[in-house]
Amino acid sequence: MVTQHLSSALHAPAVSPAYPMAKPGYGKRSAPGQQARTRHDFALLPTRERYVAGFVDHLPDGAAMSVKQLAKQLPLYGQQAISTSLKALSVAGHLRRVRCAVGAGDETRWVFRTFWSRTARDNEWWTTYLATETASRTAAPAPDTAPPPPWVPAEEPPAAGPDSPAVAEQVPGLTPVPHQRTPPQAPDAEPAQPTAPSPAYLALARLGRNDHRLGLSADDCTTLEPLATQWLDRGVTTDYLTNTLTAGLPTQIDSPTGLIRRRLIDKLPPHLPDTPNTPTDTPTRRLLVECTDCGRPGPPEALPDGLCHPCHTAHSAGGQPSPDPTQIATVKAHMANLRDLLKPA
Repeated sequence: MVTQHLSSALHAPAVSPAYPMAKPGYGKRSAPGQQARTRHDFALLPTRERYVAGFVDHLPDGAAMSVKQLAKQLPLYGQQAISTSLKALSVAGHLRRVRCAVGAGDETRWVFRTFWSRTARDNEWWTTYLATETASRTAAPAPDTAPPPPWVPAEEPPAAGPDSPAVAEQVPGLTPVPHQRTPPQAPDAEPAQPTAPSPAYLALARLGRNDHRLGLSADDCTTLEPLATQWLDRGVTTDYLTNTLTAGLPTQIDSPTGLIRRRLIDKLPPHLPDTPNTPTDTPTRRLLVECTDCGRPGPPEALPDGLCHPCHTAHSAGGQPSPDPTQIATVKAHMANLRDLLKPA
């Protein structure tokens, strides 16, 4: 039973201009149809939950919503208290954590979001809204990007040189240098078109940006390009190529060129026979709700109050959910597989 608190709640701190934004497509998302802000928002919640809800409500869309980041900005409570508060806000109908697939083909990835509603919603509203969100993504699977945060300045124009007209107008005594005319070209002369680098070349060139130990020169990239092209010709993506070349690196790399050449040769994927192109239905881009307490995914209708069945039962009984033996075994197997993949080649 919810008890109304008439005493004034703690005022949540103002959002810092340095509050981190999530990666594009992640973070906070505001639900539609919310009522305007008033001083009585979240009045039925306990003091701690009002404090957390007031702060989250003022975060911009796309802001990071991890428990760790929220705890850094809310010094009165630790991560465990913030996690408990988010679970209470989920039960109260203010938020749902979801994951959904974006992209197409081999480039499909999962993004994680927290949908927020200042106005408390019941389970039926959330189920209907998230189903509508799923349908809209299936109909128009455009690349998902989040707008830049409002405090990110626009890209600054290049610095003007002393000969530019803008500087000449500001500095007395300087005469603008007139623009030089380009001499006309012969009718038969055609401008040289730069050759675009291949995907294999670009993947090799970006290795040094991902890990400075793998910095390759232009000549190195040109030399290794045919080997990398063989990978792409066998149907793998550039992400797969990059991940394979950078996984399980030794602590010290004396010759990045030799290491990359050796891996390109030794780890070349098998050539798969061509398969006939058969029309397939476009897969439905399902949007899964994550349990606000344990993170277990499931369809919206299977997670009332944003909680899975064990966590919902534990919340109703005031205890802790019993661990699922099947899930524990799955997690252990997954971790063992990750350890094997991270072993040095």
